[in-house]
Amino acid sequence: MPFHRTCKEVTALVIAREDRDLPWHDRLALRLHMSICATCPTFERQIISMRNAMQQWRNYEYTEPPAADPIHLPSRTNEPE
Repeated sequence: MPFHRTCKEVTALVIAREDRDLPWHDRLALRLHMSICATCPTFERQIISMRNAMQQWRNYEYTEPPAADPIHLPSRTNEPE
């Protein structure tokens, strides 16, 4: 169980972590890689942002807007003044 992982392996772990708990050695490898890599933490933040957006979407409840009051315009008559 090597602790040095490639960026490709780490992105797969980040995605897998969304669905299941990772074993301790994968969590350690992930943490070590994130501490030395410049780009993988950005990918992780993007995944977290997508998870949060999806959670908000799942919790969204649509409510009908209130009915607008009809506008009453004065009626025109053809009566001379």
